Amino acid sequence: MHARAQSAVNKAFEFFFNAKFRRRFELLILYLGIGSFLVHLVLIFLHDLRWIDLGASADELFISPVTAIYTPFSFILIYEVYMLVYHLPDSFTISIGKQYEIISLIVVRRIFKDISKLDISGEWTTSYRNLLLGVDMACILGVFLLIFWFYRLREQRPKLNRPSNIDGFVNFKKIISIILAPSLLLIGLFSLGNWIVEVQRFNLGEIKELTDINKIFYNEFFTLMILFDVLILMVSFRYTDNYSQLIRNSGFVISTVIIRLSFSAEGLFNPLLIFVGVLFGALMLALYNKVGRLEAARTSAEE
Repeated sequence: MHARAQSAVNKAFEFFFNAKFRRRFELLILYLGIGSFLVHLVLIFLHDLRWIDLGASADELFISPVTAIYTPFSFILIYEVYMLVYHLPDSFTISIGKQYEIISLIVVRRIFKDISKLDISGEWTTSYRNLLLGVDMACILGVFLLIFWFYRLREQRPKLNRPSNIDGFVNFKKIISIILAPSLLLIGLFSLGNWIVEVQRFNLGEIKELTDINKIFYNEFFTLMILFDVLILMVSFRYTDNYSQLIRNSGFVISTVIIRLSFSAEGLFNPLLIFVGVLFGALMLALYNKVGRLEAARTSAEE
């Protein structure tokens, strides 16, 4: 990359992802999370007292004070998305790990929403809603364990030779981050606007069912991440010919695709796909570590 172009990329990257901006963004998310939680609680109590009418959509997000936890978790997810883009130039593995963290928080957020609808009637053991909640809880335990294992595997990765032209690849990923930051912001604002309009139409009776709120924005987010992950994979062929690394990165893309497919799945198949997607990525990294150690040992023996 030309020196002037590289300087422009670094300046643009520093604008969005410098330490000072990150700290300010953390504080903003903290204040928005606390403020939105309190506002959500107030709306729930006002609705319960019949001082305000939130329409038919009240059964979705204003049924219980427990559902108020859903709102601050949404802001935590926004921060996790920012951290994913922040770490993208550093490591493809960390970027994938952040995607796993995001999908796990989406499941946790869904649990907080669904737990308020827990069926505690006499036939609670046969309730399909309770079954879904139980499977989601089992899913988050399994995914959390896999994420822990994934990061442990990353720490244990073999030390392979660093390509001499790796700086060019890092600069390319910085360009990706610069494109992703405003793109995700626009998609987020568009998704929020669409959802608000949909809620209004639902309250007016123009539509019979609301889109699953857990799919709003993150459906498009994971689609976009798949496209950029594939792009990064293709460009990486220029900077490394290491077979195990290429297979690992390809496996990470497959893992992301499986997670994306979970947004189209209904019922028990949704948490199953999430677990399988994260499991596939963790197993791929474990195999990469084993093959990498064999390659490193063979290289040392040849020298």
